Amino acid sequence: MPATVAEHQRRVLELLRPLATLGAETVPLAEAVHRVLAEDLPAPISLPSFDNSQMDGYAVRSSDFADAGHGGGSVGTVRLQVGAAIPAGVAPAPLGPGYAAPIMTGAMLPQGADAVVPIEQASPDTFFPDYEDGSRVVALPAGTPPDQFVRRTGSDIAAGATALRAGTVLQAPQLGLLAALGMAKVKVRKRPTILLLATGDEVVQPGEPLPPGRIYDANTTLLRTSLEDAGVLVRNCRLLADEVGPFLDQLRRDLHEGHVDLIVTAGGISKGAYEVVRQALADQPVEFTSVAMQPGGPQAIGLVDSVPFLGFPGNPVSGLVSFEMFLRPALAALTGYPPPRPELTARLTETAASPRGKYQVRRGVYSDDGSVRLVGGAGSHLVHALAEANALVHIPDGTAGIEAGEKVRIWLLDRPQQRMTEEGNS
Repeated sequence: MPATVAEHQRRVLELLRPLATLGAETVPLAEAVHRVLAEDLPAPISLPSFDNSQMDGYAVRSSDFADAGHGGGSVGTVRLQVGAAIPAGVAPAPLGPGYAAPIMTGAMLPQGADAVVPIEQASPDTFFPDYEDGSRVVALPAGTPPDQFVRRTGSDIAAGATALRAGTVLQAPQLGLLAALGMAKVKVRKRPTILLLATGDEVVQPGEPLPPGRIYDANTTLLRTSLEDAGVLVRNCRLLADEVGPFLDQLRRDLHEGHVDLIVTAGGISKGAYEVVRQALADQPVEFTSVAMQPGGPQAIGLVDSVPFLGFPGNPVSGLVSFEMFLRPALAALTGYPPPRPELTARLTETAASPRGKYQVRRGVYSDDGSVRLVGGAGSHLVHALAEANALVHIPDGTAGIEAGEKVRIWLLDRPQQRMTEEGNS
């Protein structure tokens, strides 16, 4: 009796549980995108690391504004002597009472200053061309409070506070934070190393002549890019013929040449006469089984020379659906990356039939109006429909179909697409 999808998902998770303990490595920030942080990370410095100006303007002492209207200024303004300008990147001299220092955005606030008046509020509202003779005077609005337009030390994060937690997936914002904290490297969890083998005498490498009865190989490209997108290292990716001896020889060479955490194959696991993977691994603790799922019914799971092994069907859509349903979720659960596919409920735009005893996974286009349109049929060879889809549509076992307008569960593969009307296309 075929296993259910949930049963096979649990088996894959248990098989791959060692991936949760692969250890850690330190890599440059440029190589850390999509990697998972291995440990809590305290901030080595404060951000900002010094009080600085939020605006181009004048650094002032708010105490100079306590008696607005005195000293020759008109009511509502304060006249202050202009001090030396403060560009970004310098340590300024202290600011004395009665002075205003031209300061640029991000520049260090001088000792004694506790506020900034934007240049737009000054009279004149442009900076003087020189400041050295001490004769320049600027009128600034009264009522300037302490801390106005000042970025205080540690207002973003204080030194010693936790910047990022272990398990954080490092994307551009997180890597930007680490760079701002002065960190050139980061400790991340090691990625699983995967050996990918596709099989088939009928398969030809893209770019080569296509003889009659042959097809181009889509599996190595489809599965390799999917695996790499899921954050693993694909150490080798090969297309092999349906010959048991050469298949085993190449497999053993690949295992001997370097560490492998998981072997994945595409094709050769069904009950046909030329199922090379099934024949080659007959003496290994590998189970060639069936899952009540369409597409992707044939599956293989076990160990090959003590290395975890998963065998996917050879039809390209079946292989990708198998990856999405079984391997990708296990990687997310055990290694922290990739993130789970966003799951939504959507309104089906048409009736969909389904084998009652099978969990059907259809391809669809989800639109931002909350509807999902099926593309292609249920067949496992429809690569063009797969390329058009941005969602996997789940039709659970035990149902003979779903009517148009009913809700279905979907996994988003890409961002929603705006549904276009005929008028919009014209």
